[in-house]
Amino acid sequence: MAGKIVKVSSWEEFKRLVNELRPSAIVYNIEQYGFSDTRELTALRLMMQGPDKYYIFLDFRREGRLKETGIPVDVDKNGNRYIEEKKVKDFLKAQFEREDLIICSYWTI
Repeated sequence: MAGKIVKVSSWEEFKRLVNELRPSAIVYNIEQYGFSDTRELTALRLMMQGPDKYYIFLDFRREGRLKETGIPVDVDKNGNRYIEEKKVKDFLKAQFEREDLIICSYWTI
């Protein structure tokens, strides 16, 4: 693998690539950027490996949900926003309906 990275610009395109390339795994990372006092920069990063490239998709919060996927962004009792890992996994499993597709956190690889 040459290690090229392709930023995918839409959820629909990422879904198309997953269905076309049939990767063995999708890796996700829930990101909370610490530079924002209001914690407005909650994001989800999805990654998969193709035959000669890595594909990356980023989804950002908008009005209580992630803009592209619609996954809910929850708020804890202190007002901190967060995304539940179970909701991410359940969403991806429902979207791709593949028993053989591994869905895991970047930190558990």
